Amino acid sequence: MPGKHRVNAEQCVLFIGDIRQRLTIVALDDKGYQAMLEEFSPKGIVGGAVYDALLATCALKSRARTLYSWNLRHYGQFGTEVTRILKTP
Repeated sequence: MPGKHRVNAEQCVLFIGDIRQRLTIVALDDKGYQAMLEEFSPKGIVGGAVYDALLATCALKSRARTLYSWNLRHYGQFGTEVTRILKTP
């Protein structure tokens, strides 16, 4: 975390452990990551929106019912499958 909200390694280990107990970790393999980039790069997705595209792809892979984000503009670029599950926290 930036600035005054930085955490040390011990705190980070605790946070990640808590997340792993409560949530299912979803990842893409190399082929999934490549497919995501090939799908979204022609649409002009750049910068932080690439990370959002990665999160949206993982949400679809896991068949998430809801994807929360304050950044509706970025996620709106990823198609109706994503916008259908997109909600503001």
